Amino acid sequence: MRRLLPLLGLLCAFFAQAAEPDRRIAVTIDDLPWQRMSTTSPGALRTRHAALLEQLRIGGVPVVGFVNEDKLELDGILQPERVTMLDAWLDAGHALGNHTYGHVDLHVVGIPAFEDAILRGERVLRPMLAKRGQTPQWFRHPYLRAGRTAEDKGAVTDFLSQHGYRVAPVTVDNGEWVWAFAYARVLDGQADTPERAAVLERLRLGYVPYMLNKIDYYEQQSQALLGYALPQTLLLHANELNAEAYAELIAAIKRRGYRFVTLQDAMRDPAYAREDGYHGRYGPSWLHRWAMAEKQPKTFYDGEPIVPKWVMDLAGVDSE
Repeated sequence: MRRLLPLLGLLCAFFAQAAEPDRRIAVTIDDLPWQRMSTTSPGALRTRHAALLEQLRIGGVPVVGFVNEDKLELDGILQPERVTMLDAWLDAGHALGNHTYGHVDLHVVGIPAFEDAILRGERVLRPMLAKRGQTPQWFRHPYLRAGRTAEDKGAVTDFLSQHGYRVAPVTVDNGEWVWAFAYARVLDGQADTPERAAVLERLRLGYVPYMLNKIDYYEQQSQALLGYALPQTLLLHANELNAEAYAELIAAIKRRGYRFVTLQDAMRDPAYAREDGYHGRYGPSWLHRWAMAEKQPKTFYDGEPIVPKWVMDLAGVDSE
């Protein structure tokens, strides 16, 4: 029996490893070249953008960044320095997609204006990519609002397809933007004191566990709905918080057992061809849209982590 114990231990370890889900995730970053462009001084913008690119370098995983082309302008005039910020993303090996001109809400402006914002959102992007032998491939709906009816969704998707785009969904929806707003308001709105430094540190330390809890939740949702661990798509933004904490977030996700894949690789999973069953005004995770198409009970969505109230208070928002 003693001779069998080591063998039994190896077999248990083998089956435990075999039972581990294949955890994969793709990273997407919205609101390029910078989320708070209009309220960030040129000097701070240069410093913080460089810090974010350094965090991306340390993280060392594939990223698709989504551009709002209105942020390349000041009073309607294209700013070469802001265009250079996008070139820096491409020089670093990251992909760029279209996030509309003006970050417009489809549910507010309607289809014709939305389609116009898509085309205006590639006036710089398309020739910039052409110089590198590339074309725009990915489109991200602002606010993840993809249409209130199946007909509206289909019309926009068809328009995008005609112009060479695929919709970039999000499965790990989250309140990262709330944490980032809180971080930026404290960073720029308070005097440089030990108290401010303590609040910023508290936000940095709370951000990563919150994001991991979101990823865990959506992995559980995937297992419950699909029966396996879907290759997830994660939504982040180009902001001050990620200029400080992005690399630690990536390292923590790796410690969770995830490997990072391209958006294209993640989208090869057949689940991404499922029906979008959401027709409300907001922009939930695609996992929840698929669950709605299957008419899952309300209890299916229980347990999603929320942003703590102290963070929302610092951000000056009432909800995620």
